[in-house]
Amino acid sequence: MSTADVNKNEEIEKKFLVTSSAWKRHAAGQLYRQGYLSIDPKRTVRIRVVGEQGILTIKGERVGATAPEFEYPIPIADAMKLLDTVCLRPLIEKTRYTIDHKAHRWEVDEFHGDNEGLVVAEIELTAENERFERPEWIGTEVTSDFRYTNAQLVERPYIKWKA
Repeated sequence: MSTADVNKNEEIEKKFLVTSSAWKRHAAGQLYRQGYLSIDPKRTVRIRVVGEQGILTIKGERVGATAPEFEYPIPIADAMKLLDTVCLRPLIEKTRYTIDHKAHRWEVDEFHGDNEGLVVAEIELTAENERFERPEWIGTEVTSDFRYTNAQLVERPYIKWKA
């Protein structure tokens, strides 16, 4: 059950580093292209294109693993224009893989471009203390490390971490 099923304006999500490529044998991916109009941690505003769908997302400040989230479909032409002309640079480009493991769905993001080499997994929960089984390829939890948020990857891309 996704968070949207519980409270459509709240996201409870935990994020982890990925320790191996074992997850790939269970996954099919889809390209995501997204940009930000605001990367303020108290209010992020994101434009996303997935396939032929444009999405506007507004997120409030995260407390623990929980943040208010509002998501709306927008015309694909509008989303593309915003990404190409208005959004902060660099854009976030990634392939998102969806993997069902035990009673939960995991999303693994394999980043491209300025964030090439970074692979993280997320799980959405119905409560912060909800129990779940970690697949063998899940490593350190980075939910509280804001460097791993997509909005922060715009400000400080992964390729700059090594410098």
